[in-house]
Amino acid sequence: MSQVADQLAALTAFRDRDVVDATLAAALRDLVPLRQVAIYRAVGEEGDRRWLTRARLGRHDSVASADPLWADLQTLPPLAAHPARLQALQLQAPQTTPVPPVPGQPQTTVFALSGDHDAMAVLELHTDAPLDDSALRLVNSVLRIFRNFQALLDYSERDTLTGLLNRKTFDEAFYKIATAAVPAPALQAGDALTLAERRAQPLAAQPHFIGVIDIDHFKAVNDGHGHLIGDEVLLLLSRLMRAVFRFHDRLYRFGGEEFVVLMRCAGDDEAGLALERLRGRVKAFEFPQVGTISVSVGYTRLRPGDTPGTAFDRADRAVYWAKGHGRDQVCSHASLVAQGALTDDLNPADGVGDVELF
Repeated sequence: MSQVADQLAALTAFRDRDVVDATLAAALRDLVPLRQVAIYRAVGEEGDRRWLTRARLGRHDSVASADPLWADLQTLPPLAAHPARLQALQLQAPQTTPVPPVPGQPQTTVFALSGDHDAMAVLELHTDAPLDDSALRLVNSVLRIFRNFQALLDYSERDTLTGLLNRKTFDEAFYKIATAAVPAPALQAGDALTLAERRAQPLAAQPHFIGVIDIDHFKAVNDGHGHLIGDEVLLLLSRLMRAVFRFHDRLYRFGGEEFVVLMRCAGDDEAGLALERLRGRVKAFEFPQVGTISVSVGYTRLRPGDTPGTAFDRADRAVYWAKGHGRDQVCSHASLVAQGALTDDLNPADGVGDVELF
């Protein structure tokens, strides 16, 4: 009983999703006789969703491994390749293979962690023999606590209207990206890394960009159609963002009509194209009762030594410039500086608002 309590205490001691998944895997490996335990989450767009390994731990492994968050989607197995996982999600009940058990062969038992379309996840246990009733009860009890803890994390980290990450989670994600400690190993698509290695990728090896997205004339939407319709516009925009950006891009609502994306791209042009895709999708979308709307977007590459405030400020200054020069466009801070439209330091003459953002 003491061991169970210790594992549950460890499971609920962290807020980092990577660490929580790895801790769940370690807890079950220590509590139940296993060959291997793994957590998989469904990622990708509708029609081409894949299984991403979030944590995998063998009987004698000391550290959990995982797929890199930037893995090429096409290197990951499609959902249909593992029907037992899908069935566990659909039925919200454990699924075992093979059925009936084959003497001397390992058994796989799959548990649903979440059935939400945006967060489908399963736990997969590989054992030498089928789990007995006592082991099944223990696993299910641990998973109930895990799901409750995940729900608490969602409540504290996500915007209640759109379900996107909220503003207070941005700083933590930013510093995880920007404060690397060791050089990055050479990677091939689909390589599995330990959680420590995955966090150790330095900024120079994985360029990140912050994009700030602001709805044009949103006050007119609220004034002309009411706040309920305004909220529907915000919700639909968040869905367009999910459809346009990749599974490893982090999407935020900072409040009001302001959204943020933190994404990994090869360079300035690629980041601009991704944000331009969103701008075009928004412009082409017919919002109920409102019709068409547009967004102004500014973005910048994260620099060594950046703070969340300095990086956000550069992107926000590009948004402000876009709004003052026609709206409905995507502007790179670096390009505006190169053109002489903005300076590369904080300058009130650039027209930045006087609201302190951080």
